[in-house]
Amino acid sequence: MKLRGELSGVKRAASGHMYCALKDEKAVIDGVMWKGNAQRLSFRPEDGIEVVASGKLTTYPGRSKYQIVIDSMEIAGEGALLALLEKTKAKLQAEGLFDADRKRALPFIPRRIGVVTSPTGAVIRDILHRLADRFPSEVLVWPVMVQGQGSAEQVAAAVRGFGAMEVDARPDLLIVARGGGSIEDLWSFNEEVVVRAIADSPVPVISAVGHETDTTLADYAADRRAPTPTAAAEMAVPVRGELVATLADFAARQKRAILRPVQLGRERLAARAERLPRPDALLQPQQQALDDAAERLRRGLADRASKGRERLQAARLSPAILQRALRDGAGRLAQARLSPALLTRKFEDATSRLDAMERVRRQLDPKAPLARGYALVSAPDLPVIASRDLAGKQPVLTLEFADGRLQVAPGDAPPLKARPRPRKPSTGEAAKRQGDLF
Repeated sequence: MKLRGELSGVKRAASGHMYCALKDEKAVIDGVMWKGNAQRLSFRPEDGIEVVASGKLTTYPGRSKYQIVIDSMEIAGEGALLALLEKTKAKLQAEGLFDADRKRALPFIPRRIGVVTSPTGAVIRDILHRLADRFPSEVLVWPVMVQGQGSAEQVAAAVRGFGAMEVDARPDLLIVARGGGSIEDLWSFNEEVVVRAIADSPVPVISAVGHETDTTLADYAADRRAPTPTAAAEMAVPVRGELVATLADFAARQKRAILRPVQLGRERLAARAERLPRPDALLQPQQQALDDAAERLRRGLADRASKGRERLQAARLSPAILQRALRDGAGRLAQARLSPALLTRKFEDATSRLDAMERVRRQLDPKAPLARGYALVSAPDLPVIASRDLAGKQPVLTLEFADGRLQVAPGDAPPLKARPRPRKPSTGEAAKRQGDLF
């Protein structure tokens, strides 16, 4: 049989069985739902929810009272579901699970993406194909039921399972996805257990449940909501081609920014070069001055030659003037004639000075000592060698004597032998050598 009524006095025993009452405006009947059936419910029974319960009518042993043993239970009508949805939403919102400051930014390029959805159907195929088209990434799929009894627990367990992985193996982003459907079909994603799992996830979550017009509590708890599973894949990764184009554009902008000062410098240099006078214009004043100087030189030479000719014409003298000049010169010559004695004395004085200078020259002549047995030592690069150490460093030495030169090499001569000391002659021998003076 089926009964429709409002839940009241809902209790869950430690054994897992659920006890409740169904009531309407006229009657109340107790109900019990054994553990196995209670675990398969797609929603959490609470007081005030209008449901449709299916089961069989029995009597409680020892009492004269009817009860219904419920095999299955579902919310009665969309209105009741929406009322329960608003009640759960208000409760979770009061706890701050939907606050905007809890939302986290999605990674720009996730290395690994986790997907919580059914392993079969179009949803997973659409997500994988869209990810491969935009930016191929590593994808981990956690298969779950997305509808029916136990689906909410599986979705929550999958979200917690991804979050419990080691950091190195954990996905950088989660996508919780399901296709469209009625509010009853999507009810698992309104369950409190799913909402809390998404809110507590250490990994950012994209909720992609239903179509664009469908909204679940999982959408409020997630960091981002996608209208469709395909849109979730587009949110997860950028388009690789667009990234390449963006990087190329950035590189071009950077190049232009780097070269812009150079281009501006070239433009300023060209503008300043245009304002500079031309080289021929700079030389025009000097060229004009040179032409003026050449003209003045030409005129000066012509004037000087003309004046020279005039002076030459004026200098032409008559014979009388020449004879008078000769007589004057002869008179001056007669006055300048000196006596022989005066000339002789001046000659003797000059001779004495010349002899003195000759004696000084002989004394200062560097080759004068050569006649007395000295030698002048020189080398190809040194005109005079005055020390023994310097002479020993030369490969060839030139010895200049009074009668010529001799080239020697240091170390050619054998070492000098010590001369024997002369023996002192005896008295008799000395007398014989000396001879007789008389």
